[in-house]
Parts: sequence; structure tokens; C-alpha cells
Amino acid sequence: MDTVVVAPPASVPVTLRKLYFLRFAFAAVWAALVFATADALGPLSTALLLVYPLFDVAAAVVDVRSARANGGPAAPLYANIAISSLTVLALALAATSGIPAVLRVWGAWAVTAGIVQLVAGAVRRRLGGQWPMIVSGAISTLAGLSFVSQAGAEAPSLSSLAGYAFLGGVFFLVSALRLGRGGRGPGA
Repeated sequence: MDTVVVAPPASVPVTLRKLYFLRFAFAAVWAALVFATADALGPLSTALLLVYPLFDVAAAVVDVRSARANGGPAAPLYANIAISSLTVLALALAATSGIPAVLRVWGAWAVTAGIVQLVAGAVRRRLGGQWPMIVSGAISTLAGLSFVSQAGAEAPSLSSLAGYAFLGGVFFLVSALRLGRGGRGPGA
């Protein structure tokens, strides 16, 4: 039996590529700002904590529009929008309790969002450039568990969130570059 591989519409990889570059830039800037404010939970660090999942929601909305316009899968993206939206509310509440509570909420978000990212990358493999997203989703899941663990540490800090965000941004960059290769097959 022969398998026919249908090429995705050209606009999907272009939109994803632009979105992934933007997500890398955002993550790099966000990580630097969080790292600079990681030792205390003040107004700036709290605002930064809330902005990250809000940006994730906005990026997922753009991604959904692209996917729907081109007949692509959108279910994992809707799940991501819901999870990240709830995370904004949970982080706002957690920030009133301190860094350990923030790390627990961030950890739960990293686990669930990582699983969703892994699934979305697997579903989109035919677009090319998705292996970095699959790996990033798996790493996010593991990192989330470590954040929950760090919440019980002697002097918890938000600095690990900066590293997490930057690494996630690097995976978006790699994926964008791989999409730029034109999606040369399922492994691209």
C-alpha cells in the first residue's frame, strides 16, 4: 500500500516560522528581565510572571487562526489557550502567597503545557520543524516537576523560570529555522 503525503498549505509554515521567531525573542527578553528580578516577588516580577502565560495565550490564538484557515489541527491549541488562561489567574493568586506558591503553579503549568506542546508537535510532524517542539514539550513536563520540587527548597528563587523560558525560546528558534528549510519531510 502506498502512502500519499499531502503537503501543507505554504502559509502554515510561514506563519509558524514568524510566530516561532517572535516567541524566541519574547522568551529571551522575558528571561533576562526575570533573572534580574528573581530573588524577590515584587510588582515587576509579578507582572512578568503574568505576562508570560498571557503571551502564550496570544501566540496560541494566532496559531489557531492559521491552523483553522488551512485545515490544520487546532484542538491542542485550544487546550493550550485554556490552560494558559487559567494559569494567569492561578499565578495572580499564587503571587500573593510567595515564591513557593508561584513555583508550584508554574510547575503545574509547565507539566500540562508541555504535554500539550508534545501532542501538538506530534500532530504537526508533516509540517516539518516539529521535532524541537516535541522535545521541548517533553523537557517542559520534566522541568515542571522540578519547579514543584524547588518550591520546597530552603531559599526558592524564580531564576530557574528564566532558564526554562530561555531554553523554550531556543527550541522555538530551532523549530523556526527548520521550518525555513521548507519542511523537507516528516523528520525536518
